[in-house]
Amino acid sequence: MSDAPHGGACRCGLISAEMRAQPMLRLYCHCRDCRKQTGAPMMAFVVFNDSDVTWFGTPKTFRSGGVERSFCEHCGSQIGYRDDQLPGEIYLALGFMDEPERYPPSFHAFDKRRLPFIHLADELPRHDGFSTQR
Repeated sequence: MSDAPHGGACRCGLISAEMRAQPMLRLYCHCRDCRKQTGAPMMAFVVFNDSDVTWFGTPKTFRSGGVERSFCEHCGSQIGYRDDQLPGEIYLALGFMDEPERYPPSFHAFDKRRLPFIHLADELPRHDGFSTQR
C-alpha cells in the first residue's frame, strides 16, 4: 500500500478527511448492526488511529449501545463509527474513501451472521465475532 496521504469524502464533499498514516485494519463486517445502519448486506471498513485523521467539516453523529456512528447531514453518506470499547480508533466506511481500491479487506468479521446468499470467493480469514479484542 502506498505511503501517499489517504483521503476520503462524503458524496457531496461537505465532509472530508485526510489520514497521515497507514490504516490499521481493512475488513468486511457481516453483523446485523452494520446491515441495519447501511441498508446493505454487509459493510467494508478501513480503520485508522483517530489521532491520524484531520477532518474538514464536521460529520453529524448519533450514539447507540456504546457506538457512535457518523454521516453527512446534507447527502446522507455513511462516514464511519467509533466504538467505546476501542478508544482511539475510527472505522471509516470503504465508500467514504477517495480511492477504495487501495484498501482491499483482509478478513471478515461476524462471518457467522453473513447472509446465506452472500458468496465471496476469497481466502480471507473469517472471524465468527469481533475481529479485535474488546
